[in-house]
Amino acid sequence: MIEQVRRFNRAVTQQTGALEDAFLARGRSLGQARVLWEIGPDGCDVRELRARLGLDSGYLSRLLRALEQDGLITVGASEGDRRRRSARLTVQGQAERGEYDRRSDDAAAALLGPLSGHQRERLVSAMAEVERLLAASAVEIGVRDPRDPDARRCLAAYVGELASRFDGGFDPALSISAADDEMTPPAGAFLVAFLHGEPVGCGGLKFHPGAPAEVKRMWVSPAVRGLGLGRRLLAELEAEATRNGVRALRLETNRTLAEAIAMYRTAGYREVPAFNDEPYAHHWFEKEL
Repeated sequence: MIEQVRRFNRAVTQQTGALEDAFLARGRSLGQARVLWEIGPDGCDVRELRARLGLDSGYLSRLLRALEQDGLITVGASEGDRRRRSARLTVQGQAERGEYDRRSDDAAAALLGPLSGHQRERLVSAMAEVERLLAASAVEIGVRDPRDPDARRCLAAYVGELASRFDGGFDPALSISAADDEMTPPAGAFLVAFLHGEPVGCGGLKFHPGAPAEVKRMWVSPAVRGLGLGRRLLAELEAEATRNGVRALRLETNRTLAEAIAMYRTAGYREVPAFNDEPYAHHWFEKEL
């Protein structure tokens, strides 16, 4: 499998022109061209740009400096936060980005041109699948304080989605508590999943000495569903619970969350009688770790 990945990497770097000093014959490296494209017509926060591309801060600084020297971008303090830097395209930079777009379209057309219609469909479909799987492999999951801004974004999205999907809406004040201190060590734990620096999922644990722990506030962004992140996040929660001496996990869920119910069952959770009085729950599950 490793050898196949390496062969694929070699084929792609050659086919995309990554080996050339001047990408698409514009006198700049692929790295500079990609950064120029990512900055986009609306500009981009430098910290966000670094996270999105997964670049070392020193290397990104050199790329930005080269683009700035060519008169394609300006780098300065962000309008909303003077402590942060943002990059913006100049008029010349916008024109250059447009030229890269045109040449990239031509290169893609040249790649597809020699193939039959069936081969084109196969190639494009395979590319889409590779893109999804690469995104799945790029997700990072770690313990975070539930008060962290990224954790807050996930929790707000969780509440908003349940409010839109549940019959009669969802009010966390009426639900069994999952407060910050209950999901903070040693009382519990809270995990956040990130893709290119953006929070895309979360899940919490509430520990109960001598009793099963509870899984709370599990959510995956609609933008990354289908990547297997829900199952991976659940596995990470199970691992975190095991590291804290937990021997069994419990959770409850609403009947409208059919995809979550199916995931819990395939992950080895068995349905059990109600073990609490959660007003929004229709199904209760438990799993021995």
